[in-house]
Amino acid sequence: MIVNIIIITLLVSILVLLILKPNHKPTSKTVPKNAVILDSCALIDGRVIELAKVGFMPKLIIVPQFIVKELQLLADGRDSYKRERARFGLNVVQQLQADSALSVIIDETVPDKPTTDEQLVELAKRTSAELFTTDFNLNQVATIEGVTVLNVNELAHALRPVALPGESVYVSILQSGSNRDQGVGYLDDGTMVVVDGAIKDIGKSIEVVINKSHQTVAGKMLFAKKVATAGSEIRTQPIQTQRNTQKPSNTKRRQPKFRSRKVSSKEK
Repeated sequence: MIVNIIIITLLVSILVLLILKPNHKPTSKTVPKNAVILDSCALIDGRVIELAKVGFMPKLIIVPQFIVKELQLLADGRDSYKRERARFGLNVVQQLQADSALSVIIDETVPDKPTTDEQLVELAKRTSAELFTTDFNLNQVATIEGVTVLNVNELAHALRPVALPGESVYVSILQSGSNRDQGVGYLDDGTMVVVDGAIKDIGKSIEVVINKSHQTVAGKMLFAKKVATAGSEIRTQPIQTQRNTQKPSNTKRRQPKFRSRKVSSKEK
């Protein structure tokens, strides 16, 4: 057990050394503008990698050394959950460093502040960099201090779909769809809505229920069905009476046959 702990500690230490190796003790004075500072929450979250891949992150990324040390302490801790998340965060730093399109700086500056949050805010002020975090409290404090904050949770909330499956919305049908009975309309944000059975409603605004959504590189598509009222269902289904449904029969009705019954001597 002790041997395993020693091996894990050595591996984490090597990982931290690899992270710090490519950088040559840069300080906040040498950091150019248009940069973003990552905190431990952002690294543990991991979505920063995907944002960097699609070009939504500044090319210059600052990871404070005191944040790397914080992750190292958590990676060596006893809490299994925090240990795994911290190791994941250290791995995220390595992946960012391996991206040739990015410039990752490990800043050794440690502002003279009592807490990590205050150190991050102070470092952002000194470097005029934006702060990337998923921590709600840090977001609030940094905003009060005048620091620009990039919160991936707020980004995800802003990009949430306008309508979710099961919700009803009104949409104007503008054209026919790929299938014969489909109509196509658009929401206010430009999202395409394909409605089954709406080919005859082109030029009208109808209420539909969203069935499912499909995300593509070009954007999001919603598939929906028309909301049918009880009255319209009755009108579209004519009631047929028995008189109308019966067909005249040309066949003659068979006359019932009566069998003669022999009368017994007692009945006589």
